[in-house]
Amino acid sequence: MENNLFDKCSKVNDLIASGKEALARDELIQILDHCETSGTAYSPLINHLIRETGLYPYLKVESSAWQDRFVYETFKVNIGTEEPATLHREQSALLRALVDGQNLAISAPTSFGKSFVIDSFIAIRKPKNVVIIVPTIALADETRRRLHRKFSTSHKIITTADVELAEKNIFIFPQERAIGYVNKIVELDILIIDEFYKASAKFDKERSSSLLRAILKLSDLAKQRYFLAPNISNLNQSAFTRGMEFRKFEFNTVFLEKKELFKEIKNDEVKKSQCLLDIIKVSKAKSLIYAGTYSNIDKVANLLIDNTLPVKSTLLSAFESWLSKNYDKNWHLTSLVKRGTGIHNGQLHRSLSQIQVRLFEEPDGLMNIISTSSIVEGVNTCAENVIIWRNKNGKSNLNDFTYKNIIGRGGRMFRHFVGKIYILESPPADEQTTLELEMPDDLLRTIDEEKYKKELTSEQIKTITDYKTEMGALVGQASFSNMLQENAFQSSDSFLLKRIAADIKSNPSGWNGLGFLNSPDPNDWDRLLYKVINLQPGAWDIEYGRFVEFIKVLSKNWSLTIPELLRALDSIDIGIDQFFKLERNVVFKFAALLSDVNVLQGAILKDKKYDVSSFVTRLSFAFLPPVVFQLEEYGLPRMISRRLHKAQIINFEDQGLTLHKSIELLGEIGMDKTRSIVTGLDKFDLYLLEYFFDGICVGRGQDGVS
Repeated sequence: MENNLFDKCSKVNDLIASGKEALARDELIQILDHCETSGTAYSPLINHLIRETGLYPYLKVESSAWQDRFVYETFKVNIGTEEPATLHREQSALLRALVDGQNLAISAPTSFGKSFVIDSFIAIRKPKNVVIIVPTIALADETRRRLHRKFSTSHKIITTADVELAEKNIFIFPQERAIGYVNKIVELDILIIDEFYKASAKFDKERSSSLLRAILKLSDLAKQRYFLAPNISNLNQSAFTRGMEFRKFEFNTVFLEKKELFKEIKNDEVKKSQCLLDIIKVSKAKSLIYAGTYSNIDKVANLLIDNTLPVKSTLLSAFESWLSKNYDKNWHLTSLVKRGTGIHNGQLHRSLSQIQVRLFEEPDGLMNIISTSSIVEGVNTCAENVIIWRNKNGKSNLNDFTYKNIIGRGGRMFRHFVGKIYILESPPADEQTTLELEMPDDLLRTIDEEKYKKELTSEQIKTITDYKTEMGALVGQASFSNMLQENAFQSSDSFLLKRIAADIKSNPSGWNGLGFLNSPDPNDWDRLLYKVINLQPGAWDIEYGRFVEFIKVLSKNWSLTIPELLRALDSIDIGIDQFFKLERNVVFKFAALLSDVNVLQGAILKDKKYDVSSFVTRLSFAFLPPVVFQLEEYGLPRMISRRLHKAQIINFEDQGLTLHKSIELLGEIGMDKTRSIVTGLDKFDLYLLEYFFDGICVGRGQDGVS
């Protein structure tokens, strides 16, 4: 065995000598995996090869030559914890460039540790204000938890709207929330955009404009910018990347072992199903199953429910009971979790997604997660196995860029040197991805043509001035200028804004009942709800009448439990999966639309009795007390908040209560006192409370490098 290991090391050395470092690193990582699984100690030779390939964090100093130990110590940096951590060679180069003040857009593999460099930058430079834009709320909470442990004593960590700023702040949120702070941040040291490829309509047609808008607005304030993404080959220069240097890092810290099972399956669904079952049965490792679409999640879920047995796990049994009590005992997720499998998509309650990712990290928790592309966009989790069940991304075929993102979730630094990728359908053809961030027409009309005239054509400038003239005629030139200056609009769609303004201007009497939305009786809302819904046809995923009825039932979200709401929705045939989708539509799409209606009607009708800002607020929090809704992002589900409220630990109906005040109050009470005061908490309630308190306490834990 030792001779065989020496031969493999010799091969790595030969590859290094011939300039094929990437291949050498892949071979070396497989050697490290062998050492890990067989319990073989690293020899000085292996440590030396680790140093030669730049993988410094993997060095075992106790068996290293002094030169290699010196490198290990030299590449240690402050990461915001008591002990410094060693960076790999390319991380160190990236950090050095950021500390020197360079504006960088980088592409690097998932296992590179791009986000980890942020921690080092904050610890070293001690910036006053940092804005981190992430694609999802789940990723915002994950980032918050990591940075809270390290920097909450020096910075205020802000993840929600309308929070009072401290002397030093770290803002972490999706792009839609970023706009609300543009006029509040006087000085911004660095703007960080995670997964910045989503600013291209090619990768996120629905939300790219809002991210581009945030980039423009915040770049004007930022002294420095750092944009992160995987698998980008080239980046075009535009108004959004002005003055930025693009760097591509091809530096893997794990090895992906691809098993092309589709060649044997040959599109046979029966064979594919059996293959998936065999992988799960034989492998004892955690597996991410990429299903591609909601319907395929259901298909895989039913396959596993019908063909796998319940697992022996006290934790998962408690989770199953909790889901049955708080959601729906007949839901397929309830049946799946007792078989060791969870579901991740973009529609579940944020706390449910976080709970499952947490359970996936537990040794006796979930073994598998069936997912859409949300698992690569929404969380920073990895697994030893990644199974590509379907080569679709929604209705479209999976492109090479997204495919590489998904398989990049295989393996994890310090946990799985080798990620096993099981490909059950033929993958897309390999291609280079050039990211083109272009000015979309819907955003173009609302920007400052003077500020960006160098990047705009004469036709684009004329389009902007014509649009502002048209909107000025509808709402008043000064009013419209002020609205743009104050970032008053939720939507980045200039066409939609013009359509709303024109409707209000031409038919003021049709909007004179808008104030009825402030009525406490939902039956008074019908006509105006229909009217607003009609402004954006096709956006609601349901017939208008059923959507109106859903909003009226949802208005009881705080007084009724989710099972009670679902019983109330039975008459219009809305089940739990559609409940999640429609609640998201209310909170994000419908609340934003009505907010813009409210802003424009205020300028055109000039009648305060039509102001529905309070109703907009209720919509945006799903008719829950604002802090209850916000705490779900921190891992505290609404049903537990309701228990805390009833036990009078905290009054969530207090109009003056803020998120940070509630966290401060709960932190002072602590887990032990909460457990003793609140009666009837089951095992899983307590598990969730422990998770929540862990996320708001200072100085717990230490993050790894990846």
